[in-house]
Amino acid sequence: MDIKREGVAAAKRRRRIVFGVIGAAVLALVTLGLYRLEPAAPSVDRATVWLDTVKRGEMLRQVRGPGTLVPEQIRRIVLSTDGVVEKRLVLPGAIVDADTVILELSNPELEQEAQDAELALRAAEADYSDLAARLDSLLLNDQATAARIESEYRQALLEAEADDRLLAEGLIPDIEQKLSRLRADELANRNRIEAKRLEIAAESNAKQLASRQARLDQASALYDLRRRQLENLKVRPGIAGVLQDVPVEIGENVPSGTVLAVVAQPDHLKAELRIAETQARDVTVGQQASIDTRNGLIEGVVSRIDPAVREGTVTVDVSLEGALPRGARPDLSVDGTIEIERLTDVLYVGRPAYGQGNSTISLFRLVPASSTAVRVPVELGKSSVSTIEIVRGLEVGDQVILSDISQFEDYDRVRLD
Repeated sequence: MDIKREGVAAAKRRRRIVFGVIGAAVLALVTLGLYRLEPAAPSVDRATVWLDTVKRGEMLRQVRGPGTLVPEQIRRIVLSTDGVVEKRLVLPGAIVDADTVILELSNPELEQEAQDAELALRAAEADYSDLAARLDSLLLNDQATAARIESEYRQALLEAEADDRLLAEGLIPDIEQKLSRLRADELANRNRIEAKRLEIAAESNAKQLASRQARLDQASALYDLRRRQLENLKVRPGIAGVLQDVPVEIGENVPSGTVLAVVAQPDHLKAELRIAETQARDVTVGQQASIDTRNGLIEGVVSRIDPAVREGTVTVDVSLEGALPRGARPDLSVDGTIEIERLTDVLYVGRPAYGQGNSTISLFRLVPASSTAVRVPVELGKSSVSTIEIVRGLEVGDQVILSDISQFEDYDRVRLD
């Protein structure tokens, strides 16, 4: 026979409630703990990241940029008159002297103008010679007349002086002495007039000859111009060097002002570097530079800075001071490094893959004696090609990750394996 047990069901219900409350509390505590746990630090292969150690000492500031070698002296030969290309005697790449004929051109109209100018010059020379001869003849006649009158004057003066003495001795009448003196005075006046007339004639002759000489000079200048224009139809470089370009073809009719050839001196080169606009502000004329031709280094000095910015870069000219290595030629691609300044007693580290100078970034600093790196804010100062100044955030001996690990930007720590 069954015996009724009172209170057992109620006790079971109480136990279930208690166990349920306890389980819910435990679940809530576990959930809260998991919520407060930081996400697990991601792993990074140590061999794939760039680590560097913070140092203190002298930091050399440099800027770097690509560029090319270009001749310091380039001569572009420009046609001074119209012409037709008849012959092409030298090809680009050839070594030429100052008098090497590169091209021969023709211009029949210019040849005719040169002949006309030569004839005009010969006519002007003949006119000048004829005028000079006629003026010389007239001047000689005037000089002869002046000389005759002067001679008569001196003779009359001698006669007057003799009559003065004779009159004083009472040997001649007074009227005879007065007549001789009057004749001497008249010839003295005529002598002065002839001398003045001779002076005026000489001045007049000089002015007439000067006017005719001006015409002669004008004709001579025109002839010289035409002759030079004809001579320039035989195109010469004017300097010794390498012929770089001849941008015209045989039979081509080229107008005046056309560039016929380009000649450069390959032994006198300079480097044209393209420096980023943000770095070029610290570059000044006179700074030391080093040019890498990939076959040797050449020392140089900054000689010019282009005031204009083109495509985010500034052109900087570097005059080369060292000997050129083998293979150095115009248009050769080079890399240039310019020394800006030397900073003494500063904290510095290798330049990170991201972050500019005078800015604040975050870097992963390696925790000593561990494989964990934690994110720390770092204030940067002046920058160089491969190093950058540390203003605050790091100390001497700290190791930081400089590689780009932006894929972990949501984490405050990483683990190096």
